[in-house]
Parts: sequence; C-alpha cells; structure tokens
Amino acid sequence: MNLRALVTGLCFALIWSSAYAVARIIVAEAPPLLSLALRFSISGVVAVGIGLLLGQSLRLTRAQWRATLIFGLCQNALYLGLNFIAMQWIEASLAAIIASSMPLIVAALGWAFRGERLSPLGVLGLGLGFSGVALIMAARLTGGADPLGVVFCLAAALALATATLTLRGAASGGNLWIIVGLQMWVGAAVLWVAGGLLESWHLPTNPQWIAAMTYQIFMPGIAATVLWFALVRQIGAVKASSFHFLNPFFGVAIAAALLGEQIRATDIAGVVVVMAGILAVQRARETRARP
Repeated sequence: MNLRALVTGLCFALIWSSAYAVARIIVAEAPPLLSLALRFSISGVVAVGIGLLLGQSLRLTRAQWRATLIFGLCQNALYLGLNFIAMQWIEASLAAIIASSMPLIVAALGWAFRGERLSPLGVLGLGLGFSGVALIMAARLTGGADPLGVVFCLAAALALATATLTLRGAASGGNLWIIVGLQMWVGAAVLWVAGGLLESWHLPTNPQWIAAMTYQIFMPGIAATVLWFALVRQIGAVKASSFHFLNPFFGVAIAAALLGEQIRATDIAGVVVVMAGILAVQRARETRARP
C-alpha cells in the first residue's frame, strides 16, 4: 500500500468516525429524523449535481435502481435514522463502537446464510470483534447507558449489514455519483414522512448547530464518499475496507475531544479488541480474494 492510499484511507476513517459526535450535537437541539431528512435532501442535490457535471446518466440499470432503493432505505433511512434517534439517549462513542461492528455482522451473516467460508483467522476475528463490543456494551449498560438506545444502534448495524450482503456489486456499471445522490433522496423521502408523523420541526439558528449540520452534509455526506471511491480505485474494495478497523478508535477519541465524553478503561480494552477483530476479518477476506 503506497503513501497516497494510506493518507486517503486515514482521512476517510477520520471523517467517517467523526459523524457520530457531530450528530449528537445536532440531535441535542433538533428532531433527529427531520434533521437527517434535511441533510440528505441537500447532500442529494450536491451528489446528483456532481454526477451530472461529470457526464453521468440518470438512466440506471435495474440492478442499480434496486441498489439505490434498498440502500436508500436500509443505509440512509434505517441505519442513520436509528443511530440519530439513539444518540438522543446514548453517548456518541458508544454509537460509533456499535456501528463499527457492521463488517463483523456482514461476515457472520455471509457465513450463516450464504455459506461463505471463514478461515481460522476470520473466525478468530469474529470472536474478538464481538467480544470487544460485548465488553463495552456490558460496562456501559451497567454504568447507566439507555438500553433502548443500544437496541436501536444494534438494529441499525444489522439493517446496513443485511443490505450490504444482499447487494454486493449491484451498483457496478458507472453513474456512482447519481446513485449516491438518489440513495440520499430515497432516505430523505422516508425520513420526511416519518419525521413529519412523529416529530415537530423547529430549525435552530445558533452557530454551533448550523456548523454541525453543514459539516454533516459536506464531510461525512460528500467528502467521505469521494475519499472512499478514490481509495477503492487505488487499492480495491477488500483492502479499502480494512480502514474500517480504525473507526472504533477514532469514534471514541473524537467524542472525547469534541463532546468531553469520558473514556473508560473498559472502552480502551474493548476498542483494542474490536479493532483487532475487524482487522483479522478483513485480512482473512483479503487472503481469500487473492487469485
């Protein structure tokens, strides 16, 4: 892996992990579903606009439409919607750690339901990863973390993992920016309806909330997408996915720095174990993918 790919991957992991702490700032002052719907509406305009400027087409294949609809629902509406709701009650660091288990869930579901073989290293990685998450969750629940928020985060990770496993490769064939933008609009449509039924909208005007929302729109929403595509082009999807093992560490560190969340000894131990587990699973997938 060259220096350019390393820097790209680190920037991607850092931006992606920062979304949880920033989301906690947003939901502290505004309804979570409607805030997320606003974010996706604007991000979708930007992504589709970039796609059109790049000459991409609004005409998608059947597989691309299927990927757009399912990921728009599972990733944007369910995964992020449930996480935004949960962060009204639990700390951003815990949400980031639970969300980081998604690659582990994908590997476990692939083994259980699709017959995908796991090497001994992959099995070890799954055991380590889930053990680390369980350690942190048990300590946090004992310390007073809201169980409902934890359940929402787990359901969110499961929804995204299921979609990822179901639609691997379905969005191939170009038009990536158009697909990303349309996925955001699908999520926005669902969230506007759900938020309209369940929440009352009020738009904060203080600088902190506006800055947090702007960051969510352009950094995790747009910049992280650009970095991810660039990383995949440079080193391939399997190697690129290995950078997800940094998400637990970055998520906890950013939440502590930005929000003043306490870092416990069990958090440090659990994060190390989770990172090792995710890295082992990714290394096992990388080895299996080699010709």
